[in-house]
Amino acid sequence: MSNAPWDEATFIAKLREVGSSFYHDKHPFHVAMNAGRLPPDAIRVWVANRFYYQLNIPIKDAAIVSNCPLRDVRRLWLHRITDHDGTTGDEGGIGAWLRLGDACGLAREELLDTRHVVPGVRFAVDAYVNFTRTQPWPVAISSSLTELFAPDLMAKRIEAFERFYTWVQPAGLEYFKSRVSQARRDSDEGLRLTLTYCNARELQMAAVGALNFKCDLLWAMLDAIHNKCFALRDSTDAGH
Repeated sequence: MSNAPWDEATFIAKLREVGSSFYHDKHPFHVAMNAGRLPPDAIRVWVANRFYYQLNIPIKDAAIVSNCPLRDVRRLWLHRITDHDGTTGDEGGIGAWLRLGDACGLAREELLDTRHVVPGVRFAVDAYVNFTRTQPWPVAISSSLTELFAPDLMAKRIEAFERFYTWVQPAGLEYFKSRVSQARRDSDEGLRLTLTYCNARELQMAAVGALNFKCDLLWAMLDAIHNKCFALRDSTDAGH
């Protein structure tokens, strides 16, 4: 069997196959969300738990930057940290998610102190940060390529919230709207870096594995959130 690198088209096809098969847009929780079947408590559980992921995005990106010896790549990747942290006040993705929480009736203190984060979500997110700290930086970058599939999910999410979850204040949807264009830019950037620096068969296979790992942890997060919502529903039913 040849160990020669895959050509670019083959490599891209293998990466996209991961998303078409395993991206979390197919998870029952997201399917229910986009169909308008989630009650307010379930939306709040999702917002509070997903915020832990948002908090850690700039940390994982800082890990990638710290492991990368190439100045040009570090310069290219640095904007992702300020995209989420902002540079002052409530700028950036974290600030936008705090406003989403407010729009859903969650106080920012509830999000910032992570009191609502379930163990499965915490474990998955921490595993992602550890992955980016310990893997070769090109492989860590390739784990971000779930962004290839994010714009379509964001568009469906915006449509679902505007149609079914009108109790959420419209200003809270800012994060989703900004990520439609940001994710396209970021995925183009991440894909080009992956194609350039995962240039041996071993690194290419590791990149596909990293994307699989990222899809698995996003799915595991939704499993944990879904289970929490069922527990809330069962406890409410038992009280009636």
